[in-house]
Amino acid sequence: MDDARVSGWDECLRAQGFRVTPQRHLVLQAVSTLQHATPEEIYGYIHERVGGLNLSTVYRTLEVLEKVGLITHTHIEHGSPTYHEVAQAVHVHLVCRICKNVDSIPAEAIAPLLEVLVDTRGFRADVGHLAIHGTCSACS
Repeated sequence: MDDARVSGWDECLRAQGFRVTPQRHLVLQAVSTLQHATPEEIYGYIHERVGGLNLSTVYRTLEVLEKVGLITHTHIEHGSPTYHEVAQAVHVHLVCRICKNVDSIPAEAIAPLLEVLVDTRGFRADVGHLAIHGTCSACS
């Protein structure tokens, strides 16, 4: 993990009145490494490496990190949300129903659809939370 990124995390937390804690760093590092992960996957990743952190702490930490704008979530499957860093470019999640692989494309790829939604419905979509389910090329 590069020092500039960690320093940016610390600054963001402090600027909004939150303490920088080892638990917050562990969760941020896990989210950054895993890229798209549920709280349970984040917990498993941390537990394999250092232990000593429980699942409820992971959930509370994710709430804080989302509140300060370092991470965001989407609902890729039924159940737990999937988290990723806000620093990633805004993207649309492509979820294979068969192998469960999650790929992503830049939000600009669906710009024509977004324009139609605004023009015909006055609806502005939050594509950062968008997941499109289908079948990937490997499973087709």
